[in-house]
Amino acid sequence: MTVILINPFDVPKGKEDEALAFWDRAADYMRKQPGFISTRLHRTVVPWARFYLINVAEWESITHFEAAINSEEFKKLTEPYMEVFPHYPGLYEIVRN
Repeated sequence: MTVILINPFDVPKGKEDEALAFWDRAADYMRKQPGFISTRLHRTVVPWARFYLINVAEWESITHFEAAINSEEFKKLTEPYMEVFPHYPGLYEIVRN
């Protein structure tokens, strides 16, 4: 059974381009990891949305995802941005189609 990552990002005004560049680097890393299936980044189109960006990705398993985010390479890539772009990842399963 695959799992779905839903990861909304807070993006401060004026940092939108930096957030997209950060996501591109992280996505490039993730695409090379075992168990990665797909990702799509969504940007709000209304000013009242809670989050500016939401990443939705599919992984073969929780184990694959956790291995990818717990690697030293990923930590080094993301640590400088953890406070700049707070995000709230969660893994989900599909229960209705």
